[in-house]
Amino acid sequence: MSVEKILPTVTTRIEFDRFPRVDLCHQPTPIEAMPRLSAHLGGPQLFIKRDDCTGLATGGNKTRKLEFLMGEALREGADIVITQGAVQSNHVRQTGAAACRLGMKCHVLLERRVPGRTQAYEETGNVFLDKLFATTFEFRPSGLDMNAEAQNVADRMKTEGHKPYFIPGGGSNATGALGYVSCAQEIMDQCLETNQRFQWLVMGTGSSGTQAGLVAGFHILGYDLPVMGVSVRQPRERQLNAVLATTQKTLAKLDGPHIEPGNILVDDGYVGEGYGLPTTSTLEAIRLTARQEGILLDPVYSAKGMAGLIGMVREGFFKPEDNVLFLHTGGSTSLFAYEDQIVGSLD
Repeated sequence: MSVEKILPTVTTRIEFDRFPRVDLCHQPTPIEAMPRLSAHLGGPQLFIKRDDCTGLATGGNKTRKLEFLMGEALREGADIVITQGAVQSNHVRQTGAAACRLGMKCHVLLERRVPGRTQAYEETGNVFLDKLFATTFEFRPSGLDMNAEAQNVADRMKTEGHKPYFIPGGGSNATGALGYVSCAQEIMDQCLETNQRFQWLVMGTGSSGTQAGLVAGFHILGYDLPVMGVSVRQPRERQLNAVLATTQKTLAKLDGPHIEPGNILVDDGYVGEGYGLPTTSTLEAIRLTARQEGILLDPVYSAKGMAGLIGMVREGFFKPEDNVLFLHTGGSTSLFAYEDQIVGSLD
């Protein structure tokens, strides 16, 4: 049977040539079946989009965003990039690596966002790699407007003679979200090529750019694949508003069609006590995915997203015949910063 008889023929293509871009990402990343986890849960057929395999500094979703952000930085003649994130930020790690690859400097602000951590938390995992990439950093207490703090540092460096380029936390603005507009087109192409159809895409959602880019991309393409974001930090309404705002700005950048708020889907039932604080379901998701599929999840983003997917399967949210795609956003480096908590959860 031909692809056209199962999937609609898609003629819309998104052209990215008008935006500056650098080559940082291994793409397309594979889509793999998870048969053992599917059987273990007794639900729909589960698949995983391996954006932990994007290649830059152990990979992760920020690499796609950085292709456009760093392209813009080079076009503007920047000699240093300024950004911010939590202490164990995957975004900071990948930004530092991208700066090294392009011969630029990188300075970051690390927010002590996660309470109750030991000193080792600020020395291992992503922070160790930040140092390896010669990223300079300074710490900030929790609760500040971190983008404003980082912008202030960029402004100060400009007065000191630098040419800074500011990247918001998570690379989540309309420029960074282009990376996941491109990923939406990539997923559509993979489905058409392999005669595969997914009824849902599930992912962890935080700073908003990844989910916004996917939603904007599928919307422009006219490709019907709902994206369920499992919040890793904020209550549902705040996360919905953040994703919607970034989606609208991304669509405007692309001269795309209007989108209704109802197109943004968020589940906040797996946040637990807060950002970077694994719940029992987070730790179970790490263990199950490792032991059933040999895939590593991180305790901050991808494991909370997977916990949401597992919970939805158990609650009967999906139809038994559905094919459900999970977006792996990377971040396994931070497992080392949570070693005691993870080991203590193993049986």
